Amino acid sequence: MSIDSRIIVIGVGNEFRHDDGVGWAVITRLEERTATRPLPPGTVMERCDGDPGRLLGLWENAELAVVIDAAHAEPPHPGRVHRLALDDARSDRAATTSSHGLGLGEAVELSHVLGRLPRRLVVYAVEGADRSLGRGLSAPVADCVDELACAVEKDVMNDHACEEQP
Repeated sequence: MSIDSRIIVIGVGNEFRHDDGVGWAVITRLEERTATRPLPPGTVMERCDGDPGRLLGLWENAELAVVIDAAHAEPPHPGRVHRLALDDARSDRAATTSSHGLGLGEAVELSHVLGRLPRRLVVYAVEGADRSLGRGLSAPVADCVDELACAVEKDVMNDHACEEQP
């Protein structure tokens, strides 16, 4: 089932695996911010466990999809944020490293093959420190949530401003 929206922001993760919950934490922060600073009409915020089929269904038909997910790198730098933007996602193929066995990279590839990618795709991958069972983000990951929410908001607002120009 697809959500018919021009802009979708998707927090990927699991709030019960510490830093893997960063995507959900950013969505929560954005929801708090929209009480005083609303996002453009038609903007939808969702939480997802990273299942490729669910991701594909969420971003199908979107003009802009912004995805926030935890990532792993060697050597790790917890809290470091990587941003990948595909301005014409329908014609490109992206590979990403998610903290999930299957997830974002596979969803992008499957969407590409099926011709169901959003027009623009922005991925924020946050390097984590702790994926063990439990709630709460590690300090370096928690420290990046506010800044990341601001960056996502700017992406959404810039896309909206571009759409309004003749």
